[in-house]
Parts: sequence; C-alpha cells; structure tokens
Amino acid sequence: MRIFHHPDQALHRPERELHNGGFVAYAEDARRIESILAVLGEPEMPDDRGEGPIRAVHDGDYVDFLKSAYARWKAAGRDGDAFGYAWPVVGRRPLTLNRIDGDLGRYSFDAASPISQGTWEAAYATAQTAIGACDAVLRGEGAAFALCRPPGHHAGHDYLGGYCYLNAAAIAAQHARDNGVARVAILDIDYHHGNGTQDIFYTRGDVFYASLHADPATDFPFYWGHADETGEGAGQGATLNLPLARGTTLAAFRSAQAKALDAIAAFDPGMLIVSLGVDTWDGDPISQFAIRTQDYRALAADIAARGWPTAILMEGGYAIEALGANVESFLSGFPG
Repeated sequence: MRIFHHPDQALHRPERELHNGGFVAYAEDARRIESILAVLGEPEMPDDRGEGPIRAVHDGDYVDFLKSAYARWKAAGRDGDAFGYAWPVVGRRPLTLNRIDGDLGRYSFDAASPISQGTWEAAYATAQTAIGACDAVLRGEGAAFALCRPPGHHAGHDYLGGYCYLNAAAIAAQHARDNGVARVAILDIDYHHGNGTQDIFYTRGDVFYASLHADPATDFPFYWGHADETGEGAGQGATLNLPLARGTTLAAFRSAQAKALDAIAAFDPGMLIVSLGVDTWDGDPISQFAIRTQDYRALAADIAARGWPTAILMEGGYAIEALGANVESFLSGFPG
C-alpha cells in the first residue's frame, strides 16, 4: 500500500493543554509520527496542491486566522502557545475582532488545542498528505494511507478543537467530489465523534458520514454524535451515528461497523474515506474502549471486503509506543 506523509507535520509542537482542571503535557505529541514510521518505513511525499482544496472546505477568514494567529499572539507580547479563554455563546460571534484573544475564542470550541509556531505549516502539510492519498486512489490504487498529524475530524468549517485544525477527511472527500466522484462516504472509527466532519456535510446528500465512537453522553465532544443526529435538508439520512459504551470490545465494535458498512453500501459510494483512530486500543491513555492490536486487522478486512476504493487517513491514538503496531495491524487487513 502506498503511504503518504510530509515532514512539516512535526512542526506543530504545543507544550501543554488544559485537561481536567489543570495544564498537562500535550497528548497529541509529534512522536506519534515517529512511532508509526518506525514500523511502516519511508513514506512518499505528497504533491503540493495549494490552498484551493483547503478553502473548498474551510471558511476563508478561518484559514487566514490559522495562518496568522501565532504571529498575532507574539505581536501582542505573549509567550508560549496561543490559548483561547473566552468563547461566545451560540449566535453571538461578531464579524470582526481586533484582538487575538477574541479570535481564538471565535474560531475554537475547546482549550485543548493551542496554536504553536508551526501549527499552520503542520496542518497544511496534513491536508496535502490527505489529498496525496486521495489522488492515488483516484488514479487507480485500491487503497492508500495518509499519515496525517495533527488529526482533523474535530475541525469544522470555521473552527478548531480536539487537537484538530484542518479537516483532512473533509478536504479529501471534497477533493474526490471535485474530481468526478459522484458520491463519497466517510467511515469514522476514532474513539471520539468527528463533529467537524459531521458539521461540514450535515446538509449535503452527496457525502455520507458514518461514525462509531464513544457515547457523547459520557465522552468528548459531548455536544455532537448522538444517535438522533441524521442530517438535515438535502443531507437527511446521510449521517449515521453509532455511539458505543465505554469498555466496548471487538465483537460489539465489529457489529456496529458492519451496520455502518451496510448503510454505506446502500449509499453506493464511488470512494470511501476512513478516518482511522487507534485511540480505540485498550491501552490508550485518554480513551476507554478495549480493542486489541490484532483486532485492527479483522476490522480492516471487513472494510476491504466491500471493495470500495479507499483512502485511509490517520486521526487519533495517543499510546505512542503502541501506535506503529496498531496502525500496521489495520493496514495489513487490506490487500497489498
């Protein structure tokens, strides 16, 4: 399988995040890349497709904010990483703000996703990596893997959060649509619900979004991912959420995935995007499922058996020492 990655993804290096009432070491560590590449070997460098595919998904003002936020933070005399501390209630976002602190609240939904010196460059490289895997599939590969970091599925049209800044899965899906794929499906199997991906496509009928994730009644991101969220307008019925209880093991996860795959089959996509999170592993430090390393091969084989051209994009997974083995196990379930 062809594997894509860009070294600029390592430039995003926040030191801390706010968690459980205090500042702790940032869990989405750049060493995640090293752990995976140590097992998978040398990747391909993606072509640079510019900002066009990014702006096809993300609001232009938001993209401009991401590009300038750290410089504005430093210009305001701040040290360290840029954090928001004030968030507007729904419906009260002003159109223009003159202070970086206001824009950090305007364009984010949590305090766990600081902006560091290299955040834009890393997020941009992640988007190009996702497009690279998508292009490989568009050109005839049965499957390709994009080692994306930082992850993307919590980033919405105009907001960041959950360690995510640009939504690689949404960018890849839109890129496929713009290159002639009539219907694209996204299967999200990260521990956390991909609220950003859902938001981006919620009112559209050309992209089907199916997610298996921890029940948002107990787990982040809380306000999205409930089973009754099924889409609106033209997108009614094109969203499927399958919340799962903490402690879920292979049998229950595999059954839910089969339900999602059946729904995707009824949608009849020309391409599948898999948002792969291995924070479902039973030793992950911030998640509560019980999937074992060897289980990932079976889950992947079930997906591969459907026969859809598939771009696999890396999302979460924070047990750094185990990441390589878990990702390798998943990829081994696909032919080649």
